[in-house]
Amino acid sequence: MAADLTPILAFLEGVHPYDNLSRNELEHVASSFRRRELPANETVYSYREPLKGIYLIKRGAVEVTDQNGALVSILGARNTFGERGLMRDGLAATTARTTAETVLLELPVEEFRELSQNTPAFARFFNRVRGGETRTNSIATMKIADLLAQEPMGCAPETTVTEAARQMRDAHISSLGVTDSEGGLVGIVTVRDLSNKVLAEGRAPDTPVGEVMTPDPVTLTPEGLGTDLLHVMLEKRVGHLPITDRGRFVGMITQTDLTRFQAVSSAVLIRDVAGAETVPEMAAVTARIPQLLVQLVGGHHAHEVITRLITDIADAVTRRLLKMAEEALGPPPVPYLWLACGSQGRQEQTGVSDQDNCLILDDAVTEADMEYFRQLAKIVSDGLDACGYVYCPGDMMATNPRWCQPVRVWRDYFRGWIAKPNPEAQMLASVMFDLRAIGGNGAGLFQQLQEETLAKASKNSIFVAHMIANSLKHHPPLGLIRGFATIRSGEHRNHIDMKHNGVVPVTDLARVYALQGRLPEVNTRARLIEAEHAGVLSHSGARDLVEAYDLIASMRLENQAHLARSGRKPDNYLAPSDLSDFERSHLRDAFVVVRTMQSAAGHGKGAMS
Repeated sequence: MAADLTPILAFLEGVHPYDNLSRNELEHVASSFRRRELPANETVYSYREPLKGIYLIKRGAVEVTDQNGALVSILGARNTFGERGLMRDGLAATTARTTAETVLLELPVEEFRELSQNTPAFARFFNRVRGGETRTNSIATMKIADLLAQEPMGCAPETTVTEAARQMRDAHISSLGVTDSEGGLVGIVTVRDLSNKVLAEGRAPDTPVGEVMTPDPVTLTPEGLGTDLLHVMLEKRVGHLPITDRGRFVGMITQTDLTRFQAVSSAVLIRDVAGAETVPEMAAVTARIPQLLVQLVGGHHAHEVITRLITDIADAVTRRLLKMAEEALGPPPVPYLWLACGSQGRQEQTGVSDQDNCLILDDAVTEADMEYFRQLAKIVSDGLDACGYVYCPGDMMATNPRWCQPVRVWRDYFRGWIAKPNPEAQMLASVMFDLRAIGGNGAGLFQQLQEETLAKASKNSIFVAHMIANSLKHHPPLGLIRGFATIRSGEHRNHIDMKHNGVVPVTDLARVYALQGRLPEVNTRARLIEAEHAGVLSHSGARDLVEAYDLIASMRLENQAHLARSGRKPDNYLAPSDLSDFERSHLRDAFVVVRTMQSAAGHGKGAMS
C-alpha cells in the first residue's frame, strides 16, 4: 500500500459508511479519493453546477447554502456533502463554500456509482428513500381495483327473481348488481334477498328483482384501499359491497372474496366500535390503538397507511357517536354535515391526537333548530374526549357556536379570511382548508363551498402570499453546527419536536401547494403528489420533499411505537442521542430538504428547479 494512503485509510476507518467496508474495499476506495486543499472562502461548487463527485471533509469547515443564498448548514470534519444532487440528476442542489482552510476528500462520480451498485451498506447510507423495500402488499394496502377478480355480473330491475337466481347459480356467485340501461348502479340483490324476501314470503317466481333488491347501497371506488372494504363491511355489517366508477357498476366484492387474507387489526377495532352500545365500550376499543400502532410499525407498513388506518378508527368512533346522538335527540331538523380538520381531516392521526371538528348546517336551519345541534355537538365532542381524542386546546370544535353554522355563514367566513388575511385569518384558514366530511345527512353541503373557496383563494395573490408566510413559521430543527436544534429546557430538554418542527413544516407547504393548484386533496402526501401533477411542484422538488416527508413521518411513528412498547404514552418528542449515526444523518438531510423548500416558497418559487 502506498505510504501516502495511510492517513486517508486511517481517517476512513472512523467514518460511516466506510467503516463497514472490507479491508480490500476500503483500500480501493482510499486510493480513489482525491485530496484537495482549499483556502477559506473558496467555492467548492455552485448551485446547478455538474458535480465531480461527493465530498468528505477531513479538516476545516464548509458552508452550505440553498438556491436563494439562505444558509442551510455549516459542516465540519467527517461530514459528507454533494450526494443529494449527485443521486438526483448529477447537478448540485446547493452551493458549498469553505469558511476556513479546508482539506477535502473527493470521491469521483464513477467510484461513487460503483460503490452504490456493489456495496449494500454504502447504498443504504446514501439512499434517502424511506421504506421502499419494506412496504407490504396486504389487503389493507392494495387498491380495490386489484381485488376485483372478474367482470361485473348484473341484471336490470325488471329481471325476474327466477332469472336472477339462475345467473347466480351458473356463475357461482351470491349477488348481482342491479343496473339501469346505462350501467348505473341502482341496487344489489343477494341470495339472502331471494331466500328472505321471495321464498319466505311466498312471492311469485316472476317477481321483478327491483321489488326485492337493496336500493342505493353503499359503494366504493376502484381507487379505494382494501382497508376501506374491511372497514365498511364491518361497520355497516354488509357482506357484499358493489364497486362503482363515476356511478357505473364495475364489480362486486364479498366477504368470501376476502377470506384468503388475514384479518387486519384496525378492521377488528372498527367492528368493535360499530358494535359498541356505550361510550365506555368505545373507549375500551380506542385504548388498544397504541398496541395497534406497535403492530403496524413492526409490520413495516408505510407511514401514510398507518396513519390512515388509525384515522379510520377515529372516523368510525365519530360516526357511532353521531348515531347515538340522533337516537337520543331524534332526527335532525335540517340536513347537516360533521367535518374533521387537523390531523383527522388529513387522515394523518398517530398514537396521540386531539379533536378538531365543526358542523355545517343547511341554510334552512332556524334559531330554534340550533339547540338540537348544540346538544348533538356536545354529545359527540364529549364522547370523543372520553375515547382519548381530547378537547382541542384552541376550541376548534363543533361545541363552539362559531364553528356550528349554516353554509351561508361558512361562506362569509372564508370570504372574509381571504379578503383580509390577518394573522387570525391565516391561522383559521390553514385549519379549515384541511376539512373532510365524516358524517351526517348533508352530503352536498361542503363540496360547492370547497370549490368556491379554492377558486377565490388561489386568485387572491395577497392571500396566497400571507398563507406562504404563515407556512414558514415552523422551522425544521436544524442546528447550523451541532446537527439538531433541540429543546433547551423543561421536560423535553435535548429532544426535537417531530410534530411541530418535523411534519408540520411539510404539511404547511403542502397546503400552500394545494391552494395554488386548487387541489381538493387534504392529505399531505396526496397534496404533494397532486401538486407535481398540476405543475405546482417540479418533478425533482416533489420527489425530494416526498422522500423527506416519508422519512420524518416514519421516524415519528417509530419513536411513538418505541414509547408504547416500553409502556409509556406515545408523544412527539425524539432524542437525537437515541439515534444511530446513520439515522441522524438521514434525518438531518430530510430536514435540510424541507428548509430548502421553505426557502424556495419564501422566494416565490414553487419548488427547487
